[in-house]
Amino acid sequence: MRRVLWWLIGGSRGGRNRLRIILTLHETPMNANQLSESLELDYKTTRHHLDLLCENGVLTTMGDGYGMTYFLTDQMKENLDILEQVARKADMAELLPTESSSPGAGANMESDGETQNERE
Repeated sequence: MRRVLWWLIGGSRGGRNRLRIILTLHETPMNANQLSESLELDYKTTRHHLDLLCENGVLTTMGDGYGMTYFLTDQMKENLDILEQVARKADMAELLPTESSSPGAGANMESDGETQNERE
């Protein structure tokens, strides 16, 4: 997952928007239109990023058509600490939520208490 996140977030031009999408969906699952409005991104740009994130195992969907809702995969939820590390190394730490603004976010983004060492 570390390599995938480096490629998607740290190593590409759209990484900043993809990080914003992941962080937003971590808080609240949404459809593409809701997400594009929430992040003030063009709908087609949002769909492009969502497709890439789904193809690479970061996001999953429920439903179909216009109402298709996007969620973080279990694998992504288990690797939120790696996402945080990648964001910090890619100079995107300002996009990360702070512990006071979001429960389970910032330096403590993991939701299940499992450590990185337990996953590797």
